[in-house]
Amino acid sequence: MFARYIAKRFGLGILQLVGLVFGVFFIIRLLPADPVARLVGMNASPQAYAQAAHQLGVDRPLLTQLAIYLGFEPSVQPGLLQGSLGASWVTDSPVISEIAQYLPVTITLVTLSFLLAFVVAVPIGVLGALNPGGRTDKCVFIYSLFAGSQPEFWWGLLFVYVFFFRLGIAPAPLGSLSPMTDPPAAITGFLVIDSLLEGQWSVFVEALEHLMLPVVTLAFVLSGPIIKMVRQNMLRALRSDFVLYADCVGLPRSSVARYALRAAMAPSMTLIGILYGFMLGGAVLIENVFSLGGVGQYAVRAVLAFDYPVIQGVVLVITAISLLVYLALDLFHAAIDPRILV
Repeated sequence: MFARYIAKRFGLGILQLVGLVFGVFFIIRLLPADPVARLVGMNASPQAYAQAAHQLGVDRPLLTQLAIYLGFEPSVQPGLLQGSLGASWVTDSPVISEIAQYLPVTITLVTLSFLLAFVVAVPIGVLGALNPGGRTDKCVFIYSLFAGSQPEFWWGLLFVYVFFFRLGIAPAPLGSLSPMTDPPAAITGFLVIDSLLEGQWSVFVEALEHLMLPVVTLAFVLSGPIIKMVRQNMLRALRSDFVLYADCVGLPRSSVARYALRAAMAPSMTLIGILYGFMLGGAVLIENVFSLGGVGQYAVRAVLAFDYPVIQGVVLVITAISLLVYLALDLFHAAIDPRILV
């Protein structure tokens, strides 16, 4: 039954990806934009415009462009079926290699931020739910509103001012490493992991130091809604029949809280999964503030340049990662509540 559940969810994810491929391909070509004029300039001659349009392939019929993109005509260029996302119209580099360069930065930032937010938000939300209306609960309510009331780039600039400019305990927001530091050889693409594999401990420590402020900033903003969700679900679980029964029979308060937390974590993890998928492409402001050069900045540059292959590639990769996260959440829900398998 569990294997059938996994296969069903995985198959649904594949169908969503296929629908997304077709949707993104046609939607961006319906926009009132002219990528050829963006590349050759508005004052280009008709001959230069036609040559650029032919080089980009946009002078072909739309269905022919789709067939080339999908890889049904590999004699023209490799496509999705051959594991290729095409080449950037701006840099002429393979899109998949460029995404492999920028994506690890964003994944590292978002993953560490969610881990920190989870470690902080869950205990705080539980404490607020265990003492509703008390001093702790009021402090939790104020903190959750305060953390999520301002945009993340404002908190990032404020933290840079306080911790770098005033206190001097954080490095300058100049990227993942100091400009004077040579990065390790790219093995996995993740700077922290590659520095460990290369045995460059000083680079590893420096990379963590440069991640400190952006991770704290993003975790601070994300912890607000997570605390609210955990608190509300915990309160609902504490009022459920099985928890009230456990409390009446004299079980220790820690055991009752543990049972309630298990019931409250399913919807809370759903929120975390949704936020994770959103932040993969939505952390661009934090990336800009701290000059990290992640996939968000890469996507924004592609949109401004009307670089269709890059836009399609970024959307497809981020969606695929998000669907994998949602699949993991479904497995988590099935593990803590086997009733959903029925």
